[in-house]
Amino acid sequence: MESFAAEVLTQEAPVLVDWWGESCENCIALMPDVDALHTAYGDKIRFTKFNTSQKMVRRFCIQQKILGLPVISIYHHGEKVAEVAKDDCTKEAIETMIQKYI
Repeated sequence: MESFAAEVLTQEAPVLVDWWGESCENCIALMPDVDALHTAYGDKIRFTKFNTSQKMVRRFCIQQKILGLPVISIYHHGEKVAEVAKDDCTKEAIETMIQKYI
């Protein structure tokens, strides 16, 4: 997961990670909201998506404590500092979380 380290863990600024899966209907439904938040806040916080569907990333996801989808996390200085998951993954909840770290 070298790209995750480069895109997320080594960044000085906060990074929002959209953990999603190809078969997760709620993840797919949430994408337009996350894209809208990226448009609104992308100049203040870095956004990235991480597809959990690939077989070889499952262990990595477990290490990151991603045990169900959808999950939106914020990492700062290499540490996960905030997260909303499953039924709590709403545009409003994600925006509230973003506002704490910008």
